[in-house]
Formats: sequence, structure tokens, C-alpha cells
Amino acid sequence: MTHVMVKGSNVPLDAPGIRAVLRWSPGSGTPDVDASVLLLGSDGRVRSDDDFVFYNEPRHPSGLARHLPKQRVAEGLTDTVEVDLAALEAGIDRVVIAASCDGGSFRQVRDLCVLLYDTSGPRHAPLVTFDVHPDTGGETALNCGELYRKDGGWKFRAVGQGYTTGLVGLATEFGITVDDMEPDADRADPPAQPQGAPSQASEPTRAQQPDLGPTSAYGYPLPSPAGGHVPAQPAYGYPQPVAAVPPPPTAPPVHQQPQPGYPAYGYPQPVGAAAAAGGATAFTLPPQGPQFQPGR
Repeated sequence: MTHVMVKGSNVPLDAPGIRAVLRWSPGSGTPDVDASVLLLGSDGRVRSDDDFVFYNEPRHPSGLARHLPKQRVAEGLTDTVEVDLAALEAGIDRVVIAASCDGGSFRQVRDLCVLLYDTSGPRHAPLVTFDVHPDTGGETALNCGELYRKDGGWKFRAVGQGYTTGLVGLATEFGITVDDMEPDADRADPPAQPQGAPSQASEPTRAQQPDLGPTSAYGYPLPSPAGGHVPAQPAYGYPQPVAAVPPPPTAPPVHQQPQPGYPAYGYPQPVGAAAAAGGATAFTLPPQGPQFQPGR
């Protein structure tokens, strides 16, 4: 027989283990829904973070609480958790069945309900059904219901309490330590420098750098020349540096006999000094060939 629950009602459970199934109707814009379970002590809080079983921690260390993969059924999508009630140690007084949604709120989730099955019996007939209706619609996490000890047995209470702070807020409510994984936006760390690279703060500014002597055209200091070094020829258009080595020894002068001037070809020949004075000049023909000699 299936018990149809309303918010705030409770019912005894005669089952060694419970399979709690969250079911909803998928659709465009519907966020994904996740089931989780928290094992609480008599103080209403978890004993350690291990008592929170969800998609990132799908199995309790004892193996008595488990998160199962999502499934698609004819009525929609499901996400499931299981708890072995009969084997739980006495220190666990209450078990919370929770739901959370990612990418929206429960206002966008249609036909959300919880179905409880006996893990030792047939799966087609739930023991309990509870249609979960959020109070405001802005909730992103829900305490759907609780399994609690009563008179040596277990009972189920339909809760339907919502949280606008999501799964983190629900888990914190029951004593889970949740690490904040978001980076601190107000603190901007300086970019890491490669290993061995000098730090920018340790590099002296131009005003702090010592005088390194003459520099090249590009502003870098010129190294001191080694012994016997022949400096390279400067580029055209730059002032020639003063030679740092003594000039080569001067060769002894060569004394030559004065040579007669030869006229340039095609130019008038200079007039001799005697002709200029009005004297006669002896003129002789140069040696001629035999055909031009007298008597031939």
C-alpha cells in the first residue's frame, strides 16, 4: 500500500532499507536536480563531513548510504539515494533526504516528487509518495523529508523546507564544512616570472645605472678591446675614431732624375728658347726608311 504524504505528515516504515527517488519532468529551461542524503546525530548535525553523501561523494565510508546515477523513466528523470536503515549504528538518529538544482531555482522544476521504496521488495510499488511544492519558488535546495528513529523503528516525515543558498547553505545548516573554491577577486597576484629571470624590482633604472663608459649607437656599452685587437671599420657617415695604434714607419724618400717633359698628344708643341730669340734652329729629319733616303 502506498501512502500519499502532505507537508508535515509522517508515517512509520517497516523496511530494512529505503531507496529514495527524486523524480521531475524535464523541459526547456528546466535546471538539473540532484539528490543527496545527510546522516545526523542526536544533536541534529553530522558527525563529520563523511556523513554527507551526494554526487561528489557518492558513497559513505560504511557503505550504508549511496548515491546512484540518474535515470530516465517514462514519467521523467530521476536521481536516487539509498540508505540501509537496519544496519545504521545507533549514533545516527536522523537521515535527511535533500534536493538541489543547478542553473536555476525550483520554480522552474515541474512535477517534483519523492518516492520511497523498500530496498528488499519490488520496485514497482513505492511505500510513500510526496509531491514537493516550494514555498516561494526561489529555493535552490530543499529538505524534502526526513527518516527518523521512533520507538525502536523508523518513520518518515514530509518536510519540504527550502533554502535560497543552494546545496552549500543546506549542508552548512547541518554542520558540513564547505570550502570556498572561488578565487578572491579583490586580490590580484602578480604574474609568475620564469625561473632564473631577474625580478623587475631588482633591475636598476637608467638613473641608477653606473657610468659604463662609451656606448655604441644602440646604447649598449662597448667592451674593452683585447690586446692585438684590430677594430672593425666604422659604418659610412660616422666620425672616424682616432687610431689607437702608432702609424707605420715612413719609408725613406726616393730621389729620381728629372725627366724631360713629353708633350701631350694633339696639343701645339712649345716653341724653343732659341726660336723665341729669333735665332736659326737646326732641323734634322728623323731616320727614314730606305725609300726616302737620297741617292736611292
